[in-house]
Amino acid sequence: MMRVRLFFATLVLRVSLVCALLSCFGFFSSMQVGPVHAQGMAFVRIIHASPDIGTADVFVEGSTLLTNFEFGTVTNYVQVPPGTHKVQVALIGKGVGASIISQNLTVDAGVVYTVAALGTKASGFSLEGCLDDNGIAAGMAEVGVYQLSPDTGSVNVATGNNTLVSGLTYKQASDYVTVPQGSYSLQVSAPQNNTTLPASLSLKANTVTSVFTVGRSMGTPSIRLVDAQVKGVPGMPGTGSDPNPLPGPQPSPTPWLIAVFALFVLAACAGMLVRRTHAARQ
Repeated sequence: MMRVRLFFATLVLRVSLVCALLSCFGFFSSMQVGPVHAQGMAFVRIIHASPDIGTADVFVEGSTLLTNFEFGTVTNYVQVPPGTHKVQVALIGKGVGASIISQNLTVDAGVVYTVAALGTKASGFSLEGCLDDNGIAAGMAEVGVYQLSPDTGSVNVATGNNTLVSGLTYKQASDYVTVPQGSYSLQVSAPQNNTTLPASLSLKANTVTSVFTVGRSMGTPSIRLVDAQVKGVPGMPGTGSDPNPLPGPQPSPTPWLIAVFALFVLAACAGMLVRRTHAARQ
């Protein structure tokens, strides 16, 4: 009877050992290493920069993308399938049939875009797209300016006595300027209207900050600066890569240690019982 019990105990432990090995191999093979990036998608954000549209709803292919979209608002980047999409903007609650803007926009996979709702009643309304470069030198910050104020003329951008951008006209975006991380006092000046707009920015390492000039120099809504900061892609300048890389699951040393320790324990126990079984048979 003792031999039978030892035999079954040994058998159970051996089966447990095999199961543990299989589960460990399955666990290790299922772990993902490194960041996970969305593949085959475009990245689009929208800014409401038309002083005459008011609060609006935005539709893509007839379905609501944004609601209660207020003037001066910048959305986060959203993933959009590559290709041509019908985008429409209507006053809030009016429905897609009352669209003020209706345009087809084409986006490419892996490319990052800022789309601005622009224009006035006098000039007409439109959507204007701009390619964004969210690649960045590791440990640095980047800042760029968009001139989206319809009656302000060209603007200059400076920090202290250092001019970053000059002669930026309506519907233009500057190149992004690489700077060390830190706090900056930015001045956006419009010589045509003798207007200067200050902005206090905290530029963090590995981030890209966009500053938008919106509103009217003469009239309402009055001119102001709107800024938006996103994560850059360190070490990949000029790629137009995902501005918000998604952190994937990272391997942890703890499960490995636990699994290895468990295997040693099971192996030791199995060996002891085998020796006892052998001794009992003698």
